[in-house]
Amino acid sequence: MISIDLTGKVALIAGVQNEYSLGWAAGKKLLEAGATCIFSFQGERNLPALEKLTAAYKDQIAFLEVCDVSKDEDLLRLFERIKTVCGKLDYLMHAIAFTPRASQENPFVQTTRSDWQIALDISAYSLVALTQHAAPLMAEGSSIVCLSYYAAEKVVAKYNVMGVAKSALEASARYLAYDLGLRGIRVNVVSPGPMRTVAAKSIPGFSLMFEKAAKVAAMGRNASFEEVGNTCLYLFSPLSSGTTGETIYVDAGYSIMGMAMDS
Repeated sequence: MISIDLTGKVALIAGVQNEYSLGWAAGKKLLEAGATCIFSFQGERNLPALEKLTAAYKDQIAFLEVCDVSKDEDLLRLFERIKTVCGKLDYLMHAIAFTPRASQENPFVQTTRSDWQIALDISAYSLVALTQHAAPLMAEGSSIVCLSYYAAEKVVAKYNVMGVAKSALEASARYLAYDLGLRGIRVNVVSPGPMRTVAAKSIPGFSLMFEKAAKVAAMGRNASFEEVGNTCLYLFSPLSSGTTGETIYVDAGYSIMGMAMDS
């Protein structure tokens, strides 16, 4: 079995809410591999859950920090603290997405300008904004990973403007991969299938989506949190040193299917 040792590496995981966040699935794997981790989160209400999650790894936690990625002053404060406390950054995990609930309850054609701007700013531009601050602290061999979803490519009912935001996120990752490639900094996307996260609860009809995806997937099931975390760990590690600008699906083969036939 291949062992990944990231001792001495520093990672920022942005967007963890609780144990059911995909950011935590990645963050836990980084901690298990020995990395020092910083966790940023949206508001103070998330702090107790993060303190509980990270308690077992307290010697590897540099700090926990509130950061609203739509506010430039929050980003500046976060990265000034990273520079002061850690002096460098090796890995960035982007696990941030948001859109107002109405934008998924109503038909896509009813998307408001405000909902569009909020969804694209928080779910996609935040990757660019975080990378602008992270890249100067990164050296050759550093890695950036973000989370997408199949709705970036195909229509998924009720996903609506979040599908557009994920398309923008994936395109942004490719352009960032190009900009940072000669510096040896890699940027990749992990696209899980439906996962029972806090964010998923806001999608109307998610339970039916989850069940149908498992039936259609080539492996006859949905992927697990651990499988998503393992893929993120691979993309952070030197094992993926030649991979950048890619979107890797972790969906038990759902994305490869065109038509499923009953046996």
